[in-house]
Amino acid sequence: MDFDFSDDQTQLRDAVRKWVDKAYNFDERRSVVAAGGFSASAYQALAELGLCGFYVQDAYGGMNMGPVEGMVVMEELGRGMVLEPLAHTWISTAVLQAYAPEDMKTEWLPRLAGGEALLVLAHHEKGARYNLHTCQTTATQVGNAWHLSGTKSLVPAGDQAHGFLVPASVNGQLALFLVPRSAGTITSHAYQAQDGSRLSELQLKDATAQRISADGLAALQLAVDVGAACLCAEAVGLMESTLAITVDYMNTRKQFGVNIASFQALRHRVADMKMQLELGRSMSYYASLKLNAPAEERSLAVSRAKYQMGCSTRYVGQQAVQLHGGIGVTDEYIVSHCFKRLTQMELSFGDSLHHLGAVSNQMQETAGVFA
Repeated sequence: MDFDFSDDQTQLRDAVRKWVDKAYNFDERRSVVAAGGFSASAYQALAELGLCGFYVQDAYGGMNMGPVEGMVVMEELGRGMVLEPLAHTWISTAVLQAYAPEDMKTEWLPRLAGGEALLVLAHHEKGARYNLHTCQTTATQVGNAWHLSGTKSLVPAGDQAHGFLVPASVNGQLALFLVPRSAGTITSHAYQAQDGSRLSELQLKDATAQRISADGLAALQLAVDVGAACLCAEAVGLMESTLAITVDYMNTRKQFGVNIASFQALRHRVADMKMQLELGRSMSYYASLKLNAPAEERSLAVSRAKYQMGCSTRYVGQQAVQLHGGIGVTDEYIVSHCFKRLTQMELSFGDSLHHLGAVSNQMQETAGVFA
């Protein structure tokens, strides 16, 4: 199998990397964190690069790109620890194109592709622990209209979004809805996560909604799979950046008159960091290549990748801090922010134990060896 990137993919990587280096360096990111964890101008810049319409078909004003191109973009955004929730735009466009009726596609996809609107996935509920079946939010139909009531947690940029993808229970069955921001949607106390990103609690009180799909579990699983694959690619870029910063520090920091990079025990740690990075990279490729596979195969591949990515991000982040010493946990130094972002990645869209359980549930007793 050929793992070389095409010329177009390489040019895409270079363009996104240049934007990150120029417009979203560490100092700029710290200013975004200080301002609340979301920059409308940065998100608009991503739209001007054409990234918001990446997965949107040509007919709706998008670029009609595929998962591999998306992986390339997310790796580069991961290097800069970009806070704006571009992945949720991709989640929204993927779900709408796969499940939404035509009138909803026509209304929302061109706006999403142009960066004029932001839709985010709002599926977390307290006590659910990544279980997509657990949903206390309810939907009732009055005539041709739907009304949702409930509370969703950890909603990315919830106070900035123009609408939300919300799963809700309809007579005991899960359905997926699009809830535009209106008088019935109340985002309470926006706050920042440990990595500086902006989150909100979303309270719905008879909020008017449009139903995307009556098969809410399948649509929600697609959304989570796309989000997890994006996160895996983003983690690869950040781990690569973290490793490079650590190696550079070891080549300049001196103890006993020599660079600490000359100490064999520390070199072994760096070698293990590199190994975890490459394990994560290979599984990110695997997840991206499986995004267009049948649903069961796709979800299993993403769980495999996310489990390995959780192990890799935890190891790389922890070792980077250890090899830097005290400076590795200071807010003024970039590695502490890398560590916090890597830690949060491990917990997003299902932690390692959750995905290990998903993988083990699909295993056979003999693993096919003696079948």
